[in-house]
Amino acid sequence: MTITRLITLILLGLLSWFLFTVAKNATSTITESEQFKLGSAVIAEHRTANNKARDVYRNPGKTLAFFGIKSDMTVIEIWPGKGWYTEIIAPFIKSGNGQFIAAGFPQNTGPEWRKNMAKNYQHWLEQSPVQYDQVSLVELGPPSHWNIAPNNSVDVILTFRNVHNWLKGGYETEMFTAFFAALKPGGVLGITEHRALPDTDLETMKSSGYLTEQLVINLAEQAGFVLEEKSAINANPLDNTLHPKGVWTLPPTLRLGDEYRDKYLAIGESDRMTLRFRKP
Repeated sequence: MTITRLITLILLGLLSWFLFTVAKNATSTITESEQFKLGSAVIAEHRTANNKARDVYRNPGKTLAFFGIKSDMTVIEIWPGKGWYTEIIAPFIKSGNGQFIAAGFPQNTGPEWRKNMAKNYQHWLEQSPVQYDQVSLVELGPPSHWNIAPNNSVDVILTFRNVHNWLKGGYETEMFTAFFAALKPGGVLGITEHRALPDTDLETMKSSGYLTEQLVINLAEQAGFVLEEKSAINANPLDNTLHPKGVWTLPPTLRLGDEYRDKYLAIGESDRMTLRFRKP
């Protein structure tokens, strides 16, 4: 058997496993052919090895299938950071001639690290036009960047581990209001977020980065969304959420450095809620 043939069989096996686990472990709202395309994006060669190594914690294929994204949709990713999810979503959307919009940090306001991250993200996109030449960039955040798309024009808005930042900054209401305005009636808001214990107080949530599910649900419902379904795709029962440096104690940040490093690596990334909301 040739090496090429062996690699092909391995890739087909991985895609079969992806399709099986999506059907078994998540309520997917996309067709089998879309699941196959999404699985191909997850294992694509352009993804970096470091990013792929985190799939075990972030479960991108199952998560995106649960949120119901399709390659011909208009999809917005909120605050994409260094592009971990963009690396998967943008080529997937391009394959179906959909539209992918990255709503990043404002480049002329806010802390310097955010300005730099926004510029670095744009440069990263420009370096790989085959995957990212169709990505549209908009700015989102205080003090005045709240219009991310024409009203009622977007199929899906996705945000990954960002709500705690908005809560700490005091503009969580503006964010959810912006999402509701941009989405079409029937459109989906998909959220993953670090999950606090149910009775965690507000100040602890702000300092730890872990939020209660109920708080996130309340924020979305206050903006007009309806909770459609929860998923345990990104749950981590090893994470008790009670760490000296909050969620940043765990990988990938490991804020304590080498102190108890093996312990926190064994826990893995944070316990996370995965919520799908719909605009009526």
